[in-house]
Amino acid sequence: MRRSVRDAIVGFTLIGGIVGFASTALWLRGLRLGAGHWSLTARFNDAAGLAERSPVTYRGILVGSVRSIEVTPEAVVAELEINQADLRLPLPVTATVGAGSLLGGDAQVALVSAGPSLPQNAPLPRGAACQPTLQLCNGGTVVGREAPSLSTVTATMQALLAQVQDERVIPNVAASLEQIEASTKEFEALTLQLQDELAKAAPVIRNLELATAHLKNIVASLDNPQTLSELQQTAANAAQLTATIDAVGGDVAQLTGDPEFMEGVRNLTIGLGELFGEIYPAQTAQ
Repeated sequence: MRRSVRDAIVGFTLIGGIVGFASTALWLRGLRLGAGHWSLTARFNDAAGLAERSPVTYRGILVGSVRSIEVTPEAVVAELEINQADLRLPLPVTATVGAGSLLGGDAQVALVSAGPSLPQNAPLPRGAACQPTLQLCNGGTVVGREAPSLSTVTATMQALLAQVQDERVIPNVAASLEQIEASTKEFEALTLQLQDELAKAAPVIRNLELATAHLKNIVASLDNPQTLSELQQTAANAAQLTATIDAVGGDVAQLTGDPEFMEGVRNLTIGLGELFGEIYPAQTAQ
């Protein structure tokens, strides 16, 4: 009887050891018995040192690990195991792979959800009512991205420096500065020339200003009713004088056109001449 109990204890101990060893092996492989977990697939162009059992985080909290990694000619496909059965992630969701810090460290995957918040009663990822168009469900696929790190920043800076060297940006900038300086000098010379021309044109401008002032005075005088009345009176007097001259001219023309009148004037002139000859014989003799 005692031997049977001893054998039973030994058997149960061996069975417990085997179960414990198997559980430990499964845990090391990323499997957890009795845990509510679900999986998803992430596709990366560059895994950046990602390996199996690398941590998976959401908002900085550890929520799972990398179960397996498969390298294909198109991308690096990583299967992620999420240990939180009630983790509801609204779409769109991206998986960013990178080091634990900018200076380096073990690679990890960070899940980022940019969609609107789901209601409290939203279905679970493993639930039959999970809507793959609204939330990330079990077996879903997300787009993977590479997070910036010190190496990627250094590579980007090297690429920029190489581009600057290839395109000769600095010499081009220097040439542009020289052109700007030459244009500035030409502009200064043009400004001095304009100042000289303005100085030469200053007297003409002043004369124009004086003429404009006189013209304004004339226009103001014309707007004066008294001045307009005087101008009208002057025009009327000039018209009357012209009419009088025309009348006198007509009379003179009429007299000169009369032959008898002209003959009388001629006889009067001859008679006056003879009279003066008789009165002043000495003066006429001389």
